[in-house]
Amino acid sequence: MAVTVLGSIHIDLYIKVDRLPEIGETIVGSGFTILPGGKGANQAVGCGRLGEETYMIGRIGMEFSDLILRNFRDNKVITDSIIIDEHYPTGVAFIILHEKTKENMIIIDPGAGKRISNLDIDRADNEIDSSKIVLLQLEIPLEANLYMCKKAKFKGKTVILNPAPARILPEDMFHYIDIITPNRVETYQLTGVAVKDLSTAKEAGERLIQKGVNTVIITLGSYGSVLVTASGALYYPAFSVEVIDTTGAGDAFNAGLAVALSRGMDIEEALVWANAAAALKLTKLGAQTGLPYLDELLDFLKKHSKYKGKTI
Repeated sequence: MAVTVLGSIHIDLYIKVDRLPEIGETIVGSGFTILPGGKGANQAVGCGRLGEETYMIGRIGMEFSDLILRNFRDNKVITDSIIIDEHYPTGVAFIILHEKTKENMIIIDPGAGKRISNLDIDRADNEIDSSKIVLLQLEIPLEANLYMCKKAKFKGKTVILNPAPARILPEDMFHYIDIITPNRVETYQLTGVAVKDLSTAKEAGERLIQKGVNTVIITLGSYGSVLVTASGALYYPAFSVEVIDTTGAGDAFNAGLAVALSRGMDIEEALVWANAAAALKLTKLGAQTGLPYLDELLDFLKKHSKYKGKTI
C-alpha cells in the first residue's frame, strides 16, 4: 500500500552550542547548518527511506524550493501535491543543539504552511485513495487537519495523528483518529494527566480512549513508549544506543509506525518498528539526514529479535 503525509515542510537552521543561552544573553555557537525539515516532511522522508510509497501534501515558498523538492525525490517521496506559494516564504525552524546533553531548543515560523487549505487536500484525492495510512501532525492549520481526518475516515483509511507541537484539539476530532502518538507534554495538554510513570501513562491513555481514539501510544523519550487500547496496556522500553541528536526522533518513530501498519503488521509489531526507527535516528545528526533506511532498520531488528512489549 502507501502512506499519505499532510503537514509542514520547513528549512532547519541548526547551530551547536556548549550551553543553552539565558534570556537576553548572546553566546557563540558553531557548526551552522541548513537542512530540510518540518515535522510533516521529516515523517514523509522517514516513510520513503523505509521503502514505502509516500505522498506529501503541503506548501512551501519560493525560497529553498529546489532544495526541498530535490530532497523529497531523492528520498522516494512523491511531490505532486506540494504547492509552491508565491506570496509566503518557506517555513523555517531555528534549532539550537546542546553538544554535550544533546538537548535542543526549537522555534518555528510555519510560513507558507499556514496557508494549507481544504482545497489543497481535495486536490490530493488520488493520493489519499491510493494509501492505507494518513499521517498528520500539528504544525499546520488545525482546520486542515480536521478536514483531512474526516475525509480519510470516510475513505476508510487509518488515521495517525502525532499531536505535535502540543495544542488543544476539538473534542469531535478524537472520533476520527485511529492512532494518536503524544509525548508527555502533549499528553498532559490533551488529558490533564501528568505522565510520571507507567501507571500515569496508562491512565492518560485510557482518557484518550474515552474521548474516542482507538489506539494511544505515549512516547516517553529515553524510557520508551506505552501502548494503550481498550483491551489493556503494554510498555516498550527504549533501545540502548549512543545519542548524537534527539531532533527528529519522534518523526522517525511515527514514520516507522506508519510504514509497518501500511505493510499489514499489527500494532504490537508496528511498535517494534517505531521504537527501532527512533533509536537509529538518535545515532545521527539532523532531523531528516539522520532518518534510517530500510536495510539499517532490518539489520537492527535482527540484532534485537527478542524485543517485545511488557504488560502493565
